[in-house]
Amino acid sequence: MLPNIYKGDYRLLAIVPLVMIVLSLYFIPSIKMGVDFQGGTVIALSLKEPVDAEELQSQLQDEGLEATVRAFQTTIGYRAEIEVPQSPILVQADNLRDKFNKLIPEVASLEVQGYQNSTGSDDYIAKKAELEDVAAQLFALKGTSAPKTNNTNDLQKKFSEEYTLVYSDYQKSISEPINKHVSYESISVQTVSPGLSTHFIDVAVNVVILAIILSIVLVFFFFRSIAPSIAVITGALSDIVIALGGMGLLGVPLTLASFAALLMLVGFSLDTDILLTTRLLKRKGDPRENAFDAMKTGMTMSITAIIAFSALFILSIVTHIPTYYEISAVALAGLVGDIAATWGINGVMILHHVESKRSR
Repeated sequence: MLPNIYKGDYRLLAIVPLVMIVLSLYFIPSIKMGVDFQGGTVIALSLKEPVDAEELQSQLQDEGLEATVRAFQTTIGYRAEIEVPQSPILVQADNLRDKFNKLIPEVASLEVQGYQNSTGSDDYIAKKAELEDVAAQLFALKGTSAPKTNNTNDLQKKFSEEYTLVYSDYQKSISEPINKHVSYESISVQTVSPGLSTHFIDVAVNVVILAIILSIVLVFFFFRSIAPSIAVITGALSDIVIALGGMGLLGVPLTLASFAALLMLVGFSLDTDILLTTRLLKRKGDPRENAFDAMKTGMTMSITAIIAFSALFILSIVTHIPTYYEISAVALAGLVGDIAATWGINGVMILHHVESKRSR
């Protein structure tokens, strides 16, 4: 039978989670953005024979391809993953395409007006010159000059062809060095464009903001009191900070998989925090005994989840599936953080609030 940790000066329980938070703040800046949010290309290869990852990475760099190589053996054979960061040329090409697509409708409209009457011809000349300048910048990426065109439709067609060639050259710059130095049976390529990665970032930020707002509103509506609401949100935020610190420590990149795991931790943390807060505010009797009783229930939930994600973590090590590793590693770091934050920070704050309220 475990002793009640809330007997005596329970404020000392906050030391451990606070130390974990400080350490997490040190490791958070080292988190790398994955392909989903940074953009780039991931090539998965089924190999005919094992390769040395460091040697292959050096060979690719000698060919002018900056890439990170991981090689491993699975139950179905040898595999390798080659991650190529986002190309600055592709970023520039995507930006030019966006500018071009915004200008096209306006220039086309002014062009039609110019055929009908002479009014607005100056505006058409200025906008068309701006459009042609954007096209010229795209052609300059390949070291060529933009061709002369008679109308907007021809220019748009030439621009699309050149944009396709830019992407084709980028793919060749990746495939040719790999084909030269690696013998493989099958290949899988995942490319995230700059525009799509920006979209992922925007969606992720909106989801986080919405989750925070809804959590604050729900918690305040449920308890109708400021102090417990602040304690619950503080516990959840502490859990996320510790999880992010674990990502930096373990080298887990921020991808859609790890981001989903972080959102899952928000729900789990709120679950245990609300369990504790409800037991303390709604139940009669000794608050410290109520807090300890809530901890036993919450610890059972957390340990069960840790066992489940530990199995997934072991599976990710055996199978070398990055998605499994990212989800399980983030979940385990967050669950450990949730134990410390819920019962060391949230528990201390709520217990102090309840005892102070009763003493008054």
